Amino acid sequence: MVRFSFVTLIPEQHEIVRRVDALFALADKIEAEVAAARAKTETMRQSILVQAFSGRLVPTEAELARREGREYEPASVLLERIRSEGKKKTRRKGVQSTLV
Repeated sequence: MVRFSFVTLIPEQHEIVRRVDALFALADKIEAEVAAARAKTETMRQSILVQAFSGRLVPTEAELARREGREYEPASVLLERIRSEGKKKTRRKGVQSTLV
């Protein structure tokens, strides 16, 4: 059986406590770094979403058309053209039905 004197245990216990405290401090530091990284990731995610929805991540169709030397019709112009063509067709149908 091994006997330990209290004199030798106390310095060993102090060393164990010192090491455990150092490990807890390291764990706290890592935890803080992970929290900061998560916050930064969320900020970057939001920024990417804003850029994506505003069309700044990839070239727009208008930019591509200009580069390729082709015409580009914005959706608002296309919608107005479709509406006006629909009105013309409705008028023609009305005129034809009264002539018959």
